Amino acid sequence: MPVLRAVGAVLKGVWYALDGLRKVLHLLLLLLLFGVLLAASHTALPIIPRSAALVLAPQGFLVEEESGDPLERALADATGEGRSETRLRDLVDVVDHARDDPRIRALVLDLDGLQGAGLPMMQDLARSIRWFRDAGKKVYAFSQGYSQRQYYLAAQADEVYLDPMGYVLIEGYSYYRSYFRGAIDKLAVDINVFKVGSHKTAPEDFTRSDMSREDRADAELWVGALWDAYKSDVAAARDLDPALVQAYADEAAAGVRATGGDTAQYALARGLVDGLLTRAEFEQRVAEIAGEDEDTGYAAVRWRSYLPAVRSQQALARRSDQNVGIIVASGEILDGEQSPGTVGGDSLAALLRDARRDDDIAAVVLRIDSPGGSMLASEVIRREVAALVESGKPVVASMSTVAASGGYYIAMDASRIVAAPTTITGSIGVYAIVPTFQRTLGKIGITSDGFGTTRLAGQAELDRALGPDAREILQASVEHAYRTFVGNVARARDRRPEEIESLAQGRVWTGADARAAGIVDELGGLDEAIAEAAGLAGLPEGYGVTWYEQELSWRDALARRLRFAAARAVQAFTPRRAPLPGVGEALARARTLLALAAEGRPVYLCECRVE
Repeated sequence: MPVLRAVGAVLKGVWYALDGLRKVLHLLLLLLLFGVLLAASHTALPIIPRSAALVLAPQGFLVEEESGDPLERALADATGEGRSETRLRDLVDVVDHARDDPRIRALVLDLDGLQGAGLPMMQDLARSIRWFRDAGKKVYAFSQGYSQRQYYLAAQADEVYLDPMGYVLIEGYSYYRSYFRGAIDKLAVDINVFKVGSHKTAPEDFTRSDMSREDRADAELWVGALWDAYKSDVAAARDLDPALVQAYADEAAAGVRATGGDTAQYALARGLVDGLLTRAEFEQRVAEIAGEDEDTGYAAVRWRSYLPAVRSQQALARRSDQNVGIIVASGEILDGEQSPGTVGGDSLAALLRDARRDDDIAAVVLRIDSPGGSMLASEVIRREVAALVESGKPVVASMSTVAASGGYYIAMDASRIVAAPTTITGSIGVYAIVPTFQRTLGKIGITSDGFGTTRLAGQAELDRALGPDAREILQASVEHAYRTFVGNVARARDRRPEEIESLAQGRVWTGADARAAGIVDELGGLDEAIAEAAGLAGLPEGYGVTWYEQELSWRDALARRLRFAAARAVQAFTPRRAPLPGVGEALARARTLLALAAEGRPVYLCECRVE
């Protein structure tokens, strides 16, 4: 026995030593992690020459709010993973600040990294670029090849240059969808759809093999409106006739053939660019205004390096005791707490409550860029918007690229709704999808048999056909949700339900058409929405603007980062194949539907898909 006790004591000591070592290593790991974060977040203020050009080089997609939590973004910066998104507000603030900075003599648009942007976002940034020009400062653009979106911003420059081997690709807007009905039939999957709204076409990915008449009719209107706005804006910036922009795309094949296949000469001949220069020649051109630099050709400061100077001045400005708060709702609307880049019902509701309880906030602008999502989450957010208005603080909904279905639902109780003319909104409709796989399983000999203690028991299992009572419940609940949606819009807009019904049925509207129909109050961007909110609150000149952002505890941030790292590790060992255009997004939506159905929840996705 003494020997056993001695051995036990030794083992116990070893255990405590190992446990202590584990705690020390855990602490060291945390210290290392936060050291990396501090290093990533620490940005010295830039040294700006007396004369320099500000280089605006957005990367990835323009967004109202960057996705992922701040921890993920900081680690991405620290590890050099780069960014796939650029926040619109940062670009606008940088250009607006540089306009009044005597050291910044010119603006250079380097748009090669821009992958995508909604037209309303590009219009907001274009306006700041025009203001920069109006201050008497030059704007230059250069690229080895402009995409349609890149060229929209480049057209705002005083001088647009293209590499002699480059191109300007303007092909117009298109609307194509991937349809899975054929594949679903071959897999013997039953897709049970319950919807209200003849124009609520989102489920058609799974139920059709081609575009419905209603979907085509709606799309022809809003796609045509977007293209008309694009042509008009580019033509105005380049002092061209909009018909020439149309002809550039329609006559591209013949035009390029006429130049012997020289796409750069075709763009030059049609007046889309001012000259064909190599990068070195372009740098010399900018150096004439900004000054020379041995390394970069011209004295330059990158916009991300300049941004800390902008933010530091904003931070030094005294916060007023009368402010307009800005809250961003960007991404699909989902239940519960969500990371930035998606709209969590509980997450956004918490920010709205914070603004309501903040005595320094007199009004709120809810900036929306969302195609919709969960109706429950949308209702949670709507209630908080209504509570803000009832508390005496006006709320102005500011619609960005998309504010449709759930995106409109969270806006309708605002004091005023402001949309860009090219915003996609409306789509007032509801649907639910429940897939079942009994025929699929039957192909490999798997069947289901048994009994339940009630009529309803087992009627919603995914390995059996959906039962009649389950079908009736789902359809009735969807109809109730639709009546609630229409009724709430009628109440909020002070209209009769029959009037809203004529505008609903899932129809999609542009901001301009929605304004004419009376479901939007004014046309404008974020600046107009802020001014409207300040006016409704009776704020004097000099009021402040406060941006609300979701804050995570370090434990939550670390947990999310670990989940992100685990997902990346799995992806690293998973073979990848590039999907056909449009298929990846549709497959992701299908996975979401299946996951929600597997949890036994009705899937109410008030979603408008915009390509």
